[in-house]
Amino acid sequence: MIQISESAQTHFRKLIERESLPGLGVKLSAVHPGTAKADVRLEFAEPADLGGDEWAVDCEGFTLWLDAGSVKFLDGAEIDYETQATGGQLQIRAPKIKGQAPTDGASLVERVQWIVEHEINPQLAMHRGNVAVQEVTAEGVVVLRFGGGCHGCGMADVTLKQGIEKTLLEKVPGVTAVRDATDHDSGAAPYISRESAT
Repeated sequence: MIQISESAQTHFRKLIERESLPGLGVKLSAVHPGTAKADVRLEFAEPADLGGDEWAVDCEGFTLWLDAGSVKFLDGAEIDYETQATGGQLQIRAPKIKGQAPTDGASLVERVQWIVEHEINPQLAMHRGNVAVQEVTAEGVVVLRFGGGCHGCGMADVTLKQGIEKTLLEKVPGVTAVRDATDHDSGAAPYISRESAT
């Protein structure tokens, strides 16, 4: 499940003893699990802070609480504390936090969503943009909606054809085409205005 090293347990125990609050423990949860933005949140928690569905990991002198919804993303996580000349550093490795790529046997929708969330949207975020999958037809046509800086952007057609469609056709067997369902005239803050792109 989760491995917490002796040095990490000692580190937490010292901090908890300093606070001297009865029942104080440590709570670990996943933030934006299953996405490219996934991260871990580690915080001190008193019994009153808990929702009641957390998983408990008994450690030496305290309890590590795992957020119930985060358990599958934190499975196999390792928490370590390395002492260095300048102090110490807490390290948390959670190999499943961003989710696991769907297998070839997964549905076309699952495989498209994975590539959109883990490869395409992180690139579009550099221009304050994103896309959402609206539909995947039985014929393999992926219908997208642009958002953020891509909504109304003069380069959306180029992004769609030379970036998104090319990526999906190459990486997701079964995709036959990609279409844009966005009303770009209603974009409020495009990265590049449509007038300046023509």
